[in-house]
Amino acid sequence: LFDAVSCLAKENARLLVLGRKHMLINSSNWKREIMKEMQNKADFFFAENTSEDDAFLLYATLRSGKHCKFVTRDFLRDHKACLSNSVTRHLFRKWQRGHQIVFSPSVEGKHINFLPAFSYDCVVQTTGDTWHIPYKDSFEEKYSYQVPRKWLCIQQK
Repeated sequence: LFDAVSCLAKENARLLVLGRKHMLINSSNWKREIMKEMQNKADFFFAENTSEDDAFLLYATLRSGKHCKFVTRDFLRDHKACLSNSVTRHLFRKWQRGHQIVFSPSVEGKHINFLPAFSYDCVVQTTGDTWHIPYKDSFEEKYSYQVPRKWLCIQQK
């Protein structure tokens, strides 16, 4: 968490970290000095230890405006499953892809990478006589925030 906060703080982004109250108790997992240093770089909200913090995450992101992004390792599957129909689930996945920044530690574990949220919709698109088709090289299971990052461009002649 410290590395992620430090990395994002370098971009001068306004940060809100949602956590649980147990993080305020000095322990082997949550050192008081490190928590204080992170609190100098970001705002914090501590929910009750037994709370469902995803609801806070979704509310804070939506309330902060359409340009707000969020980072979580949660795939938010439970929230999608609660949505009433396939159209609403599709809209939620589209919103998630446009707002979730994906945390990706380096292979060596020495630094953090973030895959940015998409600023475009990853569907077949056309411009004039050109088609832009997203694709993957190999078949693998994907999560709702993971979409192909390669595009095949076909132009009619």
